[in-house]
Amino acid sequence: MPGFELFGPEEKQEVADVMENGFTFRYNFDHMRNDRWKTRDMEALLCEKMNAKHAHLVSSGTAALQTAMAAAGIGAGDEVIVPPFTFVASVEAVFMAGAVPVFAEIDETLCLSPEGIEAAITPKTKAINLVHMCGSMAKMDEIKAICEKHNLVILEDACQAIGGSYKGQALGTIGHVGCYSFDSVKTITCGEGGAVITNDETIYNHAHMYSDHGHDHIGNDRGAEDHPIMGLNFRISEMNAAMGLAQLRKLDKIIDIQRKNKTAIKNAMADIDEVSFREIPDPEGDSAGFLTFMMPTEERTVEINKKLAENGVDGCFYWYVNNWHYLSNWKHIQELKSPADLPITLIKDRPDYTKVSVPKSDAIMSRTISMLIKLSWTEEQIAERIANIKKAFGQ
Repeated sequence: MPGFELFGPEEKQEVADVMENGFTFRYNFDHMRNDRWKTRDMEALLCEKMNAKHAHLVSSGTAALQTAMAAAGIGAGDEVIVPPFTFVASVEAVFMAGAVPVFAEIDETLCLSPEGIEAAITPKTKAINLVHMCGSMAKMDEIKAICEKHNLVILEDACQAIGGSYKGQALGTIGHVGCYSFDSVKTITCGEGGAVITNDETIYNHAHMYSDHGHDHIGNDRGAEDHPIMGLNFRISEMNAAMGLAQLRKLDKIIDIQRKNKTAIKNAMADIDEVSFREIPDPEGDSAGFLTFMMPTEERTVEINKKLAENGVDGCFYWYVNNWHYLSNWKHIQELKSPADLPITLIKDRPDYTKVSVPKSDAIMSRTISMLIKLSWTEEQIAERIANIKKAFGQ
């Protein structure tokens, strides 16, 4: 991770094929595209790799989240349980859908905990946005049982976890609807892009219509298409899909490299007494984009994070103070800051986001550091990195 580390002639060729023989719009214009359909090809390959019935490409992971919620019937006034540790888009998309984010606790999987979800459920709860953070999964069996008991929609935000799985099933395909992100620093990239993936035909049909102004995409005359529902423009271009198609063909290779590199570093850190590792419910399904470990105290975590940087160990993230990934740093979320009033401001009994308390999550994240696993490392660079990690720990 990220996929751009493996850019090569394959991506250039796919993009050139659009430039020389195709057309940049994903729909229609059959007479101009010479049977080039990069978006369709990538969607078909995504279904094949994830063993899913339906995939629909959109312009970003955020667009995928908003499309997935609309397609699954999540909207005005619905409560959606969300984690305090995620990229902020996972929460922003809920607000933009007119729904109400309700924060719940995580556990040492770094994902929503079953207990946290159960404690956050109210009569207004419609769904959970289950984010598989940093390439690994939540406790899916327990969480699915809770959601079935309460009839909740499971939206799997697998934007950071494509290529991961749980008991052989691809992350993103276990719930009712899933989302992937293909931005510039994801496991595979389209430059910008995302995908909605589902086995539910109704959700799929809503998704492809919603993301293109409600077009039903029946026939080959765009101007004659019907508009069964309202929607927005979250279309991906053929140029982005062309790059993503080449990257998706490399996904298995990327995951293999990540797992190999992560294993080498994790094994080397296993004998450091004060280090414990993130809980991974299904280690074989870890996409291995990050190596995450915990220290005994917040103070020691801050110290080690600094020493890692001083010893040349780059790509380390202390999420607890990160502007974009932890609730306590999201002042704009807490204060509902927007250029225009948000739908949630019409709800009188809305949560006061300045007073959200997630002490269990704070205790975990204040002791947590994640290391990005790169694809381009040589064996010599991994050995050097391990030596520098040991120096940071005084070994």
